[in-house]
Amino acid sequence: MSTMNISLPDAMKSFVDEQVLQRGYGTSSEYVRDLIRREQERLQLRDLLLHGAASATSTEADPAYFDGLRDRVRNARKKTPPPRAKG
Repeated sequence: MSTMNISLPDAMKSFVDEQVLQRGYGTSSEYVRDLIRREQERLQLRDLLLHGAASATSTEADPAYFDGLRDRVRNARKKTPPPRAKG
C-alpha cells in the first residue's frame, strides 16, 4: 500500500475527525478510502447510465416493464446479505 500525505485547512481536518468518530471509522485514512471508493462507484454508475442512455431501446418501457424491473430488484435484495455494521 502506498502512502499519501495531504494538507487540509483546520476546518476540514476537524470535519474529517468528526466523521471518523461519528461514523465508526478507525482512522482518517479509512474515511478517505471510503470516500474514494464511493466516488469510484458513482463514476462507474454515471458511465453505465450514460452508456444506457446512448444505447437503443430493446423493449418498450410500459407498466409491465417496470413491474418486471421492480421484481428483479426485490429478488436481488433477497439474495444479498445485509451490510455488516461498522464498529
